[in-house]
Amino acid sequence: MPLPIQTVYAELVEQAWLAAADRDFAGNGAFVAKTVKGRRYWYWQAADPAAPGGRSQKYVGPETPDLLARIAHHRQVRTEDRQRHSMVAALRAASLTAPDALTGRVLIALEAAGVFRLRAVVIGTVAYQVYGALLGERLGLAATRTGDLDLAQFVDVSGAVGDRIDAPDFEAVLRRADPRFRRLPGLPGQTHAEARSAYYGIGREYRVEVLTPNRDPDTDGAPVPLPALGADGHPLRYLDFLIHREVQAVALHGAGVPINVPAPERFALHKLIVARRRDDQAKARKDLAQAAQLLDVLARQRPFELAAAWHEAWSRGPGWREPLAQAHALLPGEAQVALAAALDADRRAAHATSHVTLTPLVNEATVVTGPERGADGAGHTPDDVPDP
Repeated sequence: MPLPIQTVYAELVEQAWLAAADRDFAGNGAFVAKTVKGRRYWYWQAADPAAPGGRSQKYVGPETPDLLARIAHHRQVRTEDRQRHSMVAALRAASLTAPDALTGRVLIALEAAGVFRLRAVVIGTVAYQVYGALLGERLGLAATRTGDLDLAQFVDVSGAVGDRIDAPDFEAVLRRADPRFRRLPGLPGQTHAEARSAYYGIGREYRVEVLTPNRDPDTDGAPVPLPALGADGHPLRYLDFLIHREVQAVALHGAGVPINVPAPERFALHKLIVARRRDDQAKARKDLAQAAQLLDVLARQRPFELAAAWHEAWSRGPGWREPLAQAHALLPGEAQVALAAALDADRRAAHATSHVTLTPLVNEATVVTGPERGADGAGHTPDDVPDP
């Protein structure tokens, strides 16, 4: 994309997240930090006679340079809805992909209720649609329309943030977007009251699913509580890899909706894995096509991040290596070359700094990058047991 378009999107991301902070952390209060397991987390603390101790706290996020900068500039930079509307209009006129109207309304409702402040992550096609703007390149398949939206959050994060959405429950949030939304039965024959459910929908027109990583091989199946979201999440294997270290983006609807999405390199490799686990071959082909598009861009723009994500996934054991290797073999030739180039660039950079010869990384028979773990797709990333 032309550099001015990339610059406008980057500015929109900054302004949209600043505007959300201005709204969420208004009035008399102060930012305070807590240290948990050696890591600092920030909260907005304000006087509240109804709260224990006369003070309430709203979760802000884990300490990062970007978060500290936003805290430092809180209330110093005012963003105007009209200006951001104009930026979104300009980006859409430049053919950047925007969500459909209903998805846009759902994202607005989720953001206003604090869902993304509480580190829930948009996944699936709605996330893929923002990667073109994030990476500054036009992606094929981004304009694919979708009748659903998938949202994910770690159970550990949901329970540890000490905060929750600004609504009675998740269904109430969705009904702000469209009053026809209802929580759906979890299994055939079960009613709303009989079972926990991670599904919400408007008849057959639209569906929202709440997901969470499975914590061990036996947790697939019944939804588990996500207290911060006022919802239950359906546990899925491989999901912890996808939503680890989410990134901030903006969906091009209205004045721009600040959302969290997976890191694009994790999204691409996760698509390779799930493509081999699907029974629906049409969806599997779509997964591979999206992965191929991203791999081509990432190999040029972020080869070391892509290689690091590949190492991490491959090191988890045969339950991860097998679908990765199979999907790799099904990729178009140019996507295979792109991935191999990224891995080779990483190998050469490592050799230049350590003078240690590394094993080629695209040969299934020779790749060994760490202890085998999580062979069934369960378990958290080695360097980050999920925390707030």
